[in-house]
Amino acid sequence: MRKVFWDNPYQQSLKTKVTSVSDNRILLDETIAFSFSGGQESDQATINGMTVLNSEIEGPLIYYTLPAGHGLNTDDEVLLKIDWPRRYKLMRLHFAAELILELMTRKLGLPKIGAHISEHKARIDFTFDRNISYIFEELLQDYNAIIAKNEPIQTGFTDEVTQRRFWKIDGFAEVPCGGTHVKSTAEVGYVNLKRKNIGGGKERIEIALAEPDRLMIGA
Repeated sequence: MRKVFWDNPYQQSLKTKVTSVSDNRILLDETIAFSFSGGQESDQATINGMTVLNSEIEGPLIYYTLPAGHGLNTDDEVLLKIDWPRRYKLMRLHFAAELILELMTRKLGLPKIGAHISEHKARIDFTFDRNISYIFEELLQDYNAIIAKNEPIQTGFTDEVTQRRFWKIDGFAEVPCGGTHVKSTAEVGYVNLKRKNIGGGKERIEIALAEPDRLMIGA
């Protein structure tokens, strides 16, 4: 299965072919619909206008669940579409969280114990025994400087066989990551941070886009 969302994360529709059908689970030859991984939520998608109810990663493959009576068969040609405004927010928030995490790791070396990226906000959880918001001013200064530089965000495989991928900003970092990414840091945009104590010596940083409605029309 070719994962077009890595080659071109801005592609909103794709004509492809069904390669296998098992009841309501189907497999496609190619896909633009990302499935939950690394904390990033799955895309909302349709196949021939039918809502994808669920997606599951099994090895290098992604299986999509359709409603009963979908009527698809092996070798059928189909049109796959994603909810592009939602995907674009996910891409921006995903990378915002990646930058915040990388900067936090450098500043405090805290162990990350959880992360989640949804359409409206991202979060990163840490083990920490004090109010983490004291670092926010310094954190945002460094984050904003990277955004303002409009640095290119490079992505690729570290191991194509196992489909391990990375993002990279020259002179800053190279980080393992299999999510979808925008092309530059300016496209990610500025963010607001919020602290939440989740108990038991755990702190959460919530990340929201400062310009959530900004939308780039994809290729």
